Amino acid sequence: MLALTRKKDESLVINNNIEITILEVRGEQVKIGISAPKEIPVYRKEVFLQIQEENKQVLDQKNLDELKKLF
Repeated sequence: MLALTRKKDESLVINNNIEITILEVRGEQVKIGISAPKEIPVYRKEVFLQIQEENKQVLDQKNLDELKKLF
């Protein structure tokens, strides 16, 4: 993991087309802004993990259904 220090209104650029800007710092909370192309999904990690889990459950059920068809 790369750890960087940024101040309010400073940015990071990732892969020439994603910009992350520090908008506000209040105590232990940091507000960030993300500019990325529309085709690049951006999720909070907890939402991303939930999506992955739901996709896994759907895939597991689909595989189970396919196995049932075989027998």
